[in-house]
Amino acid sequence: MNKWFLLGTAITLEVIATLSLKAALDQPWFYLSVVLGYAGAFTALFLAMRAGLGLGVAYGIWGALGVALTALFAMLLFDESLTSVMLLGLGVIIAGVILVEFGSQQAQRNQGRGNPERMS
Repeated sequence: MNKWFLLGTAITLEVIATLSLKAALDQPWFYLSVVLGYAGAFTALFLAMRAGLGLGVAYGIWGALGVALTALFAMLLFDESLTSVMLLGLGVIIAGVILVEFGSQQAQRNQGRGNPERMS
């Protein structure tokens, strides 16, 4: 199965589970979505890494997109605020993940040449 599809599945399930936490405050049956969502998210994340996605890249993208999507959907579904400072923070997180991905690609290219760049 495609590692990026699995990562997308992990992100989607994590966002659903996190949003369900808020919904469960008023409707306790949402706790089922919390448990199933997180279990599915961690399973899909594990499978994405098993399919070849690096831990730093997988966790970074999962975390950043999870935070961003949760904040956006919380605004839409639960009328929570999303200020310009918060949007800037989400942008910084996403930019950081993009840099980690580019660094990961560079490390893979260097490793293929027998010239790994590592920080000491």
